[in-house]
Amino acid sequence: MSDIKKDSEILAEIYRNAQLALTSIADILPETEDAAVREEIMREHDEYENVCGEAAALADRYGLELKAPGPIKKAMMWSAIKMNTAGDNSASNIAEMMIRGTVTGITCLKTSLSDGERTMDAEIKALLEKLIALEEEFEKKLKTFL
Repeated sequence: MSDIKKDSEILAEIYRNAQLALTSIADILPETEDAAVREEIMREHDEYENVCGEAAALADRYGLELKAPGPIKKAMMWSAIKMNTAGDNSASNIAEMMIRGTVTGITCLKTSLSDGERTMDAEIKALLEKLIALEEEFEKKLKTFL
């Protein structure tokens, strides 16, 4: 049973996932010229901010400290975005980059759900399932720009 994730780890992963998404969006928005893609990404930003707020409120209630991704991770993401958009900032390329990040997030979150599903706090589980559903919706919407 040592592979079962604790509630604190899952809540930290939810927060980290949403924070990474916010960082990616902040990095990719200046490269995004297509109005429809830009609008979708901004909508996603608002949803990720809501999830961060909910995660922070749960952490506060449980006396947990949540940490944002470190500066090295942020710098790596920034440079990858700049390199991938340098020659192509088309709507389809931006959408493809966003989809890759979203799918990575979904995979991590679903792993956490299966690892801790039986013992997970109900509120944390609900927030995890909410974020998974949001990211699946984002993936579907972003695919329309390919």
